[in-house]
Amino acid sequence: MPILKLTDICKDYQQGREPVRVLKNVNLTVERGDYLAIMGPSGSGKTTLMNIIGCLDVPTSGSYELDGRDLKNLSDDALAEIRNKHIGFVFQSFHLMPKLDARDNVALPLLYADVPLKERRVRAEEALKAVGLEERMDFFPNQLSGGQCQRIAIARAMVGKPDLLLADEPTGALDTKSGNQIMEIFRRLSEEGMTIIMITHEPSIAACADKTYHILDGELRTETEEPKEAGHED
Repeated sequence: MPILKLTDICKDYQQGREPVRVLKNVNLTVERGDYLAIMGPSGSGKTTLMNIIGCLDVPTSGSYELDGRDLKNLSDDALAEIRNKHIGFVFQSFHLMPKLDARDNVALPLLYADVPLKERRVRAEEALKAVGLEERMDFFPNQLSGGQCQRIAIARAMVGKPDLLLADEPTGALDTKSGNQIMEIFRRLSEEGMTIIMITHEPSIAACADKTYHILDGELRTETEEPKEAGHED
């Protein structure tokens, strides 16, 4: 059974009196352990697609199944529970809490999941060791480099042992060396069986994944598929 299946996903946004279609009949099947990249220019719909996959937004039409469960018509609370228990997020801008040290930043999702304090600390320390920051556990974000902050964000994303890791431009704010270190961590996580979907506009970063999709004008295709005639909608 696929971990994720999108069928004819469409997303409209209201612009004045007229709806604008941002995603157009997107179909995507992801097997457990897949590592794929989705590329597209600004305004192509890739962030909207990521938000739907991450249960941060809902489609206008079509179906989304996560690990065999149809997510249609779920309440906001139910979607929040799915995000907390099944999906890890890594963003370009890290989104770390400035007044929390590395350990407590990583443990934050476990706090929301009502995991006891002792277990939160142990699991956060294990996650930080996995990204090579065992000697920076007591450091605050302003004491760390951008690459180290992103590694903390990855540790936070994986501490809850999610079924799916979503990364939105994970190297966009980093220098080349730090970006390569992040890609090495993603490769290792993939080899350990984690399912990863990464949004990027950089071909060199997309090349680190096992499979690349392209999105243009809201239409998704693989590298081997011929693009349809481009429209003018964004």
